[in-house]
Amino acid sequence: MTGPDEPAALHATDLGFRYRARGTWALRECGFTVPRGRITALVGRNGAGKSTLLHLAGGLLRPAHGEIRVLGTAPDGAAARTRVALLTQDKPLYPRFTVADTLRMGGKLNAAWDRAVAERVVREGGIAPSVRVGELSPGRRTRVALALALGKRPELLLLDEPLADLDPVVRGEIMATLMAEAAEREVSIVLSSHVLPDLEQTCDWVTLLRAGRVELNEDADALREGHLLLTGHADEEPALREHTVVHRRVHGRQLTALVRPRGPVGGAFHVERPGLEEILLGHLQGAAGGAKGAAA
Repeated sequence: MTGPDEPAALHATDLGFRYRARGTWALRECGFTVPRGRITALVGRNGAGKSTLLHLAGGLLRPAHGEIRVLGTAPDGAAARTRVALLTQDKPLYPRFTVADTLRMGGKLNAAWDRAVAERVVREGGIAPSVRVGELSPGRRTRVALALALGKRPELLLLDEPLADLDPVVRGEIMATLMAEAAEREVSIVLSSHVLPDLEQTCDWVTLLRAGRVELNEDADALREGHLLLTGHADEEPALREHTVVHRRVHGRQLTALVRPRGPVGGAFHVERPGLEEILLGHLQGAAGGAKGAAA
């Protein structure tokens, strides 16, 4: 893992971006730090600003306000271009190129190209080098695109929904590849995904966006330790007033609440420690400022 004095993987100060054609802000007043050496889950509902944030970090967009730094430098500078790899949702590849052609292109475009790593990622997917990219399944195209990104030997890998169109088996294979790269080569990874179960065992940092603002930016284990899942009779709800209620639901007379406790929990509740998936889903479902304000 990297040392405490090394620059963060991502650092944003009062970051904002506005799409002029729409007249709306995709990101506003975002300030956060993602430490190096982490696999970070970037989570949010559709339109929350995840892709915009990754495009800013990858140097494809420029902020309208504030700034974002990657590995301590500007995303659109020469230093960042050699140290950061971005894999976007559309996975831009030339369909008429063979897989071998695609990897050769990667070698010509990147001075620090690691041919062995790129070929290994392709080989582990059972992909023949002679096959044209346009003839590959979505899962295999994703693997080729990932081979290009990892062959660059990045210090920071930005992944924008790379697993959305893949079946569970392929998702598991690619997540295993990412975890191996993070462990063996100390690659910092920021992964945007809607597939919350895949994040439970792989991500150790969480950045959650809501309506263009950062709601969570924390260590995954600290999130697990800082939340409780309470189940009890609906009449016990007044006991929650001393705590931050992230999300609550009532079925008949049963109350279930995800809370960030501010002390001992009163009332006759059954108390569990939630998993990361339950915590993220609760924050995504919770009305912004609604349940929290009522319980504060």
